[in-house]
Amino acid sequence: MAFNYENYLRLEKVPTLWCWGCGDGVILKAFIRAVDKLGISKDDVCVVSGIGCSGRFSSYVDFNTVHTTHGRTVAFATGIKLMNPDKHVICVAGDGDALAIGGNHTIHGCRRNIDITMIVINNFIYGLTNSQTSPTTPQGMWTVSQKAGNIDPTFNATDLAIAAGASFVARESMIDPKKLEKIFVKALEHRGFAFLDVLSNCHINLGRKNKMASAMENLTWIDNITVSKKKYDSMSEEERKNLLPTGILKEDTEVREYCDMYAEIQKVHQGKRKTLTQDDFEKKI
Repeated sequence: MAFNYENYLRLEKVPTLWCWGCGDGVILKAFIRAVDKLGISKDDVCVVSGIGCSGRFSSYVDFNTVHTTHGRTVAFATGIKLMNPDKHVICVAGDGDALAIGGNHTIHGCRRNIDITMIVINNFIYGLTNSQTSPTTPQGMWTVSQKAGNIDPTFNATDLAIAAGASFVARESMIDPKKLEKIFVKALEHRGFAFLDVLSNCHINLGRKNKMASAMENLTWIDNITVSKKKYDSMSEEERKNLLPTGILKEDTEVREYCDMYAEIQKVHQGKRKTLTQDDFEKKI
């Protein structure tokens, strides 16, 4: 039986404005299936998106949604979550949105371990604004802002999230939608900051200008630079060069969630309890 996506879409907004062959639609559908699989009410979901191709995500889904400014998804989502700690709050941002202008907010969302799911749609380029270098653009690739080839060191998004303190970190590509759906389920179930680096193709503004003229050629390149975490862990440092591990890279259920601690702070200021002790910060989620 075919899955009925119409229950979760704002049909007046489709067909989407994404380019033909873009991976964003695959990611959108995998996310919808994950929400449905968990039986989460649409009223209990809030999707926050920023600027860029990924910013359209919130326009198409029939949940509570906020389409906010560039790089500010985590900041808005943090406020929404603190006021509505029982709701599922999901950030959707591009690699530029999340790691360049929004990098500061991403770091502190990870550090606080607030219960937000952050989906970074990583297509290695500023797609909407016509091919400028993003933090994840591989060195040597042509962009309109570095036409001789990108000289910036390439940013590893999941390494950043792990170092900053996110309690759940994973990476998948949109090449295998079923795996992606399972990762979304795990992330939505996790209580704490869940960071997902989802690799996607932009054959229009990255591929065509770097000898990958079609969506399939761009996807083949993504397939060639990814490897399962299990296989990655068995490789030597030399073999790992230029490869990205996929799967769950970190899952820590021992760290206290920020909204829980914030609720205890409120009790202190309301005179319902004394100042917090170290034990309050060491309890399991």
